[in-house]
Amino acid sequence: MEQPKWPQRPLEREGILFVISAPSGAGKTTLCKEVVDIFPGLRQSISFTTRPRRAGEQDGIDYHFVSAETFAAMVAQGAFAEWAEVHGNRYGTALATLEDCRRTGTDVLLDIDCQGAAQLKQNWPGGVFIFIVPPSFEELERRLRGRDTDSHEVIARRLLNARQELREMAWYDYLVVNDDLERAREELKAVFVAESCRVTRRLAAAQKRFAEPDPR
Repeated sequence: MEQPKWPQRPLEREGILFVISAPSGAGKTTLCKEVVDIFPGLRQSISFTTRPRRAGEQDGIDYHFVSAETFAAMVAQGAFAEWAEVHGNRYGTALATLEDCRRTGTDVLLDIDCQGAAQLKQNWPGGVFIFIVPPSFEELERRLRGRDTDSHEVIARRLLNARQELREMAWYDYLVVNDDLERAREELKAVFVAESCRVTRRLAAAQKRFAEPDPR
């Protein structure tokens, strides 16, 4: 079936910030790739991280890989819109990236943890916050163990963190249960399209377009 095209913004507006969070193993990364494929005009922000590069990862594509010293310097300079320490590594989103997208009307997707999302929820009005959950905690554990890439200690830590992250879902705007990839993708697609059509985002431009001519 032919996928719908991302709206071409016939009524001008600022770019929308979409933030997606989920516990490890919920399928967040896969779903983010799915929506970026559906909406070619959607930009996915690339985070900075101190995490070591894994096999097959590319700097500037998967992450901006930097040293702990460089990351600390960026924090001191106020270069991040949000940053957090997750599983012993630091991750952050460049403030310049978000400001550029908002100014140019480019919608941007962030795949970040709850700590960073909470910072943006407080400091970035108009952002759209989406939480992805697995169908059950047992399924989440099965997925993590099925990867066969992490040690028992790492899996235990991820499961502990997952329980803490699941407590955060209540303050997000949308909740998507990833029990079926196709259905979860369709729900995410609906959120993205609906948010782009909000009156609050289009009203000023629409009023300008349909303003009555000056009778003088």
